[in-house]
Amino acid sequence: MQAEPVQAPAPKGLKTAGIVAVVTAVGIVAAGALVRRGDTHEAQSWSDARSVPTVHLVAVKGSSASDALTLPGTMQAWNAAKLYARVGGYVSAWYKDIGAVVGAGTPLGKIDTPELDQQIVSARAALVSAQAHASLARSTAARWNDLLTDNSVSKQEADEKNGDLAVRNAAVQAARADLGRLLAQKAFSTVRAPFAGTVTSRNSDIGDLVGPGASAQQPMFSVADTRKIRIYVSVPQNYSAGMTPGLSATLTTPDYPARSFSAHVIGNSGAINQQTGTFQVQLIADNADGALKPGGYAQVRFDVRGQSGTVQIPSSALIFRAQGTQIATVGADHHVHLRAITIGRDLGQTVEVTSGLSAAQKIVDNPPDSLANGELVRVEDAKHG
Repeated sequence: MQAEPVQAPAPKGLKTAGIVAVVTAVGIVAAGALVRRGDTHEAQSWSDARSVPTVHLVAVKGSSASDALTLPGTMQAWNAAKLYARVGGYVSAWYKDIGAVVGAGTPLGKIDTPELDQQIVSARAALVSAQAHASLARSTAARWNDLLTDNSVSKQEADEKNGDLAVRNAAVQAARADLGRLLAQKAFSTVRAPFAGTVTSRNSDIGDLVGPGASAQQPMFSVADTRKIRIYVSVPQNYSAGMTPGLSATLTTPDYPARSFSAHVIGNSGAINQQTGTFQVQLIADNADGALKPGGYAQVRFDVRGQSGTVQIPSSALIFRAQGTQIATVGADHHVHLRAITIGRDLGQTVEVTSGLSAAQKIVDNPPDSLANGELVRVEDAKHG
């Protein structure tokens, strides 16, 4: 009977090493899971933080009743005219250039009109012919009337001669009127200033084809009377009742920032523009030295007082949506509250709000387009408001 082989006992060190390896592997797996869990939580927290929009609050500025009404205005010449060629022809001369001060009736340019000149010659000849026929008809009618007294001719024949005289006289009047029309057109060959003023543009040179025969009509000259200036201002409806004739105002312009000009209201449109909600007012200012330029821009300060209880906010805080003009405020719970407001004056970088806000409030500046009512937000620099 064969004896079974005796197995040698395993070394104690190998067993211990196996246990240590198992424990180490479990620890590594557990540590990895914890790290991944921490990274996932951190990423989720970062993502949640990024999904909450950050807003900046600005304080609402109160307006006092002592704030004067200041609005932009446009300036126009008291009289302005664009002078087109009334007759067709070629420019033969121009006498005044831009900047020239001219009186009423001063010649500005000359148009050569050879075709019109020939029509005048023809009209003069037609008038002479008509006058000759009328003279013959007049003497014939006179003779027939004398013969009628002793019944040498019939009354029918005398009436025919008198009728022919009337026709000839009418032909003379028509020929004279036709000649007068052509002479009146010829007078337009000299372009004259319609009133005293300054030549503000000259758009024609010698040899240019002008008038009805030109391919593209443009004014030969422009003249403006700038001794007085009209100023047009669009005033909010809230102030329309105070815009009465005689109301004084002060102008400032970008080209003379340290100088002010006096003006006063002379009229208004009498109606509110439905598109803008404004009331157009016309003012007049003396401009003897020509400092005010037609077509320019001016800031007009009226001697009326602003409305008490109004506030001013940055234009960048406005939200324009289907519900109307709104602004956004942030409550103590950091949730957005949209509020409807009524705008008064547009002051450029700021606007005047007549209702819906008070000076003690803070609003969101530059609100995101997607900002919604009740949305959670983070306030940036809250301590500075």
